[in-house]
This record gives sequence, structure tokens and C-alpha cells, in this order.
Amino acid sequence: MMAAGHQGELCPWWLGYVLASPVRKLFQNPSELVAPYVHEGMVVLEPGCGMGFFTLELARRVGPAGTVVAVDLQKRMLDGLRRRAGRAGLLDRIDIRQVAADRMGLTDLDGRVDLALAFYVVHELANPAGFFDEVRRALRPTGKLLIVEPHAHGGGDEGFAEGLELAARSGLVVLDRPTFKRNQTALLGRAP
Repeated sequence: MMAAGHQGELCPWWLGYVLASPVRKLFQNPSELVAPYVHEGMVVLEPGCGMGFFTLELARRVGPAGTVVAVDLQKRMLDGLRRRAGRAGLLDRIDIRQVAADRMGLTDLDGRVDLALAFYVVHELANPAGFFDEVRRALRPTGKLLIVEPHAHGGGDEGFAEGLELAARSGLVVLDRPTFKRNQTALLGRAP
């Protein structure tokens, strides 16, 4: 997750249009990934939401009683998400927040998040240890963190293992290692 040369490098904002393309669903179907984990009424945190490829599906699944807290560093990504969510009629279910590079600043969510989805995010973080600390605090006692990292950017098995070790130091434990095509994936929860 923290391969040298990748840690702290952000996805360029203009790539957000490509990543939010409907064509991407042929290779990565948001519904397929989130269906087992997201239900009506949940509070879902999506760090690194970009222009909302997963956000819109999350918002559909949490329904009108749920909330998706979508956070990103880049204003242009969030502007794209606002437009897409508005067109889809889902903007009222999404709490869109721009965050700082070194912390998300989500203390208002402490103990309230049912699921955090970090899809292709951890390898871009400048401070992954701080990220795991913040996510752990935001999770309910039964909350989960689903991490999906690309094999190519994530430093392979060794880099992913390093990331899981950082998560463990923050009080998160691996509950499952679900399979998602050509990626490394882990479902984490708060340690007892």
C-alpha cells in the first residue's frame, strides 16, 4: 500500500472524468463491490471519492435514511461529484467535504460510521498511519473498513502487508480478505 514512489502522489483531477466513466463498470462494477457491505440507513465514509464512481452507488444503497460522507482533497473532483449526484437526484444523501492532505478532520463522525470504503486511496496517502487512526475513531464498534488497492500501485503483497500492519497499530484487525478482481482487498474492524 505504501510503495516508494507512490505514497503521497495524488490522482490528477482531470483523470476523475475517466475514472467516473460508465465504461469503467465493465471492469469494476460498483454495485458488485458494495452490495455485500452497504444497506439502507447506514452512514458510509468514502475517503478519496473523486468524482463519485462509487459514491453514487453507495448513496443509492443507503437510501433516504442513510448518508454517504464523501471526502477528497481536490475541489475539482468534488465539483464533479456534486454535478453527477445532482443529475442522479442523490445529492441530499451525500455530505461532500474537502479535506486537508494531512488529516480528514472528521471528529463529528467519531463512533458513527458503519462502513468506510477506501478504494485505491491508501497508496496515495502522505500519512497512512494518521488515516487509519481517524477511520478507527469514526467507526462504530461494529463498523468496518473495506480497503481495495491495485496490485500495481500498492507495492504488491509486501506493500499491502505493510499497510495492514499500520492499520493494526491503529487498533484495526483483519476480519476477512474478500476477492475483488486484480486487487488486494481487506475488510477491517475495530479491535475488541
